[in-house]
Amino acid sequence: MGEFIVELSGTRAGEALALSLALLSALAHAIFGAVNKSGQDPYLNRGAINLCYGLMAAPFALFVFEWPSAPVLWILAGSYFVHIAYEWLQAVAYSKGAFTVVYPIARGTGPMVTAFAALVIFDETLLASQWAGLAVLSGSIIALAWVNYRLEVTAGREMDGTTAAVGAALLTGVMVAAYTTVDAYGIRRAVDPFAFIAWVFMLGGLGFPVIAYARWRSLQVRPPIGELAARGFFGALIAFFSFGAFMLATRLGKVGEAAALRETSIIFATGIGVLIFKERVTLAAIVLIGLIATGAVFVELTW
Repeated sequence: MGEFIVELSGTRAGEALALSLALLSALAHAIFGAVNKSGQDPYLNRGAINLCYGLMAAPFALFVFEWPSAPVLWILAGSYFVHIAYEWLQAVAYSKGAFTVVYPIARGTGPMVTAFAALVIFDETLLASQWAGLAVLSGSIIALAWVNYRLEVTAGREMDGTTAAVGAALLTGVMVAAYTTVDAYGIRRAVDPFAFIAWVFMLGGLGFPVIAYARWRSLQVRPPIGELAARGFFGALIAFFSFGAFMLATRLGKVGEAAALRETSIIFATGIGVLIFKERVTLAAIVLIGLIATGAVFVELTW
């Protein structure tokens, strides 16, 4: 299967598959974000999810796929620390701010930074129409965060930690660009893309769960282990579709395009915020969601 992905890379069929995988990742990531945000504590949620997908991936990484080469292992080490920083910042943002505010900020910051990184590292150029689409997409996502924030203030739900949540969300976006670039570089160096993905998930199970366990022990009222385990198992399954599909998309097509398309997850996240978290949506938000979709279409245009 890995050889099939490698053979498709850079072809028209590969680009079409990359588009489908990026959109699948967008839907899955919105669901993943909701699972992480819901429940009693985003730190514990993330720890449970990581532990579950780490345990699931370990047998494949250690016994099914060929072990990575030494250079790829160094890339995996860098990816490990970048992911921990990303996950911690995301948990901070989710614990202090509304989902429909911090999620758009984090997701809107990443694509533009990733596109510039891909230009420097992978020599991937975008056409003028694609840069315009990327600017519209990212700008609309950030504007959506502002609209949702004003809605929270009007409804009297402004939190004391809003400033910290926004700062953490912005840094989360930078870390999204960082892990996207590092993982894209690694999966392109790996002989088998699926082996690289398995190692990323296995190592993920060794990082944030330690932080989550320390937090769990400090709580006076601890959530039931069974509840965390169920949330972790479900979140792990979603993570394989979200992060796994996205990494394959960066192997098959352009990193900048995949990063931009993945952020259409905000469209799905807004629906989840309304349906699950009972957060209101305004006409301005609907218009901005339309602009996000328009920007994504322009990113895919090649004229």
